[in-house]
Amino acid sequence: MSKIYVIHENSEWTEHLINRFEQLHVPYGDWLLENGTVDLTSTPPEGIFYNRMSASSHTRGHRFSPELTNAVLAWLEHHGRTVINGSRALQLEVSKVLQYIELERFGIKTPKTIAAVGKKEILKAAKVFEGRKFITKHNRAGKGLGVQLFTSVQALKDYVESERFEEPVDGITLIQEYIESPESFITRCEFVGGKFIYAVRVDTSDGFELCPADACRIDDLYCPVGEESSAPAMFEIREGFEHPIIEKYEQMLAANDIQIAGIEFIEDKDGNLFTYDINTNTNYNSEAEENSGKFGMLEVAKYLSHELENIS
Repeated sequence: MSKIYVIHENSEWTEHLINRFEQLHVPYGDWLLENGTVDLTSTPPEGIFYNRMSASSHTRGHRFSPELTNAVLAWLEHHGRTVINGSRALQLEVSKVLQYIELERFGIKTPKTIAAVGKKEILKAAKVFEGRKFITKHNRAGKGLGVQLFTSVQALKDYVESERFEEPVDGITLIQEYIESPESFITRCEFVGGKFIYAVRVDTSDGFELCPADACRIDDLYCPVGEESSAPAMFEIREGFEHPIIEKYEQMLAANDIQIAGIEFIEDKDGNLFTYDINTNTNYNSEAEENSGKFGMLEVAKYLSHELENIS
């Protein structure tokens, strides 16, 4: 019997989707790719394959899971299987350089960014931003990996030459202009089936880790797991959100064969919009969804179920 196979390396992030499959009585398979093999002479099972591999897998001890997933996706696609968020999605997931190039190709403005390998090259690149704030981040990231804010090249030099410096897993550090939002928030737009479903307002007043997953560690900023607080919600769905950028996002996703994603942007004091992240392994915040009555994983489960019916 055909089923929906979920390809991933972190069960905590698939729990909500599995629950929705069971609620909808949809047949599924849990394909955990911490380690494994791919017999290239064999034939894949029938079904739909949903890739949820994460760029931050190495932070959970799964350094080569994306590489293994790349082999699995190539095998599946070679045999003509329906893959949701296939090889191209994985390429963009693990490279912000590729993300920015693709965004710009569709007329979507991104912050000025320089990619550098090597500490000397990082410091040299940062001189372009001398006299203004800038940030560093990892090319293969997720969870805000390597994101640091600097006000001078000297401050960056002190960091790079210290034990605090985080070496990117692929060796590529991005030096990027800092876009300051006057109200200290970013917007994350969610897409299922390549179509916009809702936008989330994310409070950034305390830092850069913006992962909305309920399974994030309790001390990860912006990842509430039910701790009591009287502070305003860090994640709030922006009711009735409309913007011309949505059409461009949908065009870009379609051109890259990406069906499910979260895309983040920030607006500066002049209202200019800068897009800086495409997350093809997007998660959803349950508190924000409960408050709005919109549920991302439910939409994903319905979409995958419909795709499964199309091949049955």
